[in-house]
Amino acid sequence: MNPEELAHLQSWQGRSETLADQITGAPVSALSATLDRDDPAPAAGTALPALWHWLYFLPHHRQSEIGPDGHAKRGGFLPPVPLPRRMWAGGRLVWEPGNPLRVGDAVERTSTIVSVTHKAGRTGDLVFVLVRHVVRNARGLALTEEHDIVYRAAAEPGDPVPPPVPAAQDAAFSRTLVPDDVLLFRYSALTFNGHRIHYDRRYVTEVEGYPGLIVHGPLIATLLVDLLRREQPQATLAKFEFRAVRPTFDIAPFTVHGKPTGDGKTFSLWGADAAGWLTMQATATLA
Repeated sequence: MNPEELAHLQSWQGRSETLADQITGAPVSALSATLDRDDPAPAAGTALPALWHWLYFLPHHRQSEIGPDGHAKRGGFLPPVPLPRRMWAGGRLVWEPGNPLRVGDAVERTSTIVSVTHKAGRTGDLVFVLVRHVVRNARGLALTEEHDIVYRAAAEPGDPVPPPVPAAQDAAFSRTLVPDDVLLFRYSALTFNGHRIHYDRRYVTEVEGYPGLIVHGPLIATLLVDLLRREQPQATLAKFEFRAVRPTFDIAPFTVHGKPTGDGKTFSLWGADAAGWLTMQATATLA
C-alpha cells in the first residue's frame, strides 16, 4: 500500500456516527436459546448479560448496498480499505459500575474511528482499524468498547501459514461445542451479519480459501463469557478483553475454557480447536 492510499484511509480518523436503539426482550430470548440456556423470559428491567449488547445497533444497509463478501460496500462510516478479507480481531470493554443496560432501556451508541494503521505482513498488506464505541442509557454512560478490525489480502497458494500456538491445558472449567450450520446461521441472523464466510460454504472455500465456515469471533467471545456465567452465575463483569488468534472452522467441535487467577476476580478464558490449538485468548475481570 502506497503512502497516498494510506493517507486517504487515515482521513477517516476522527469520523463518528451516533445510533439510537431500544433494548427489547426478543433478541435476548433468541440468543439465550442459541446458547442452549434455560433462562427465564426477559422482563422489563432485566439486566443485559455482558456482550449481549452486540444484538443491538445492527447495520441496516439496503440490499443494493451490500458488497460481494456480504458486508456493506466499502466507504461510509468505515474507511474503504481495498483488501478483501475483513475480520473482527479483538476488543476491550469496560462496564460502568451500577449502570447495566436493561431490557426496556432506550440506548445511544456513539462510534468513532480512532486510528487506521498499516503493516506489511508475511502474506501481504494488513490494515487495522480501531473503532471506539460509547454506549449510554437514560442513566448515563453504561459501556465503553474498543473494537479492532483487520483487513488482509486474499489467500494465495503457497502463502506462509502462521505457526499455531498450543492452548493451555490447565483449565478449571470447560465446555465443548459443535459449530454446526444452524448455530452459525442463528447467530448471523441475530446480529444481522451478512458476512458470507459464516454461512456460504462455496464462497468461503472457493473465494476466500478457508477449509470451512468460520465461527464468528464475537460468538466465541460470547461463549467464553457465557462459560464464566455458568461457573459464576451471580457475577458481574467489570472488564473484558479478547484477541482472536486463529480462525475456528465448522469442520470439527471446539472447546472453551477458563480458570481463575490469584486475585479471585480475574479469569483467564480461551478457545481451542479440535487439534488443541489456541483460537482466542481473553481476560475477564469481575466487579
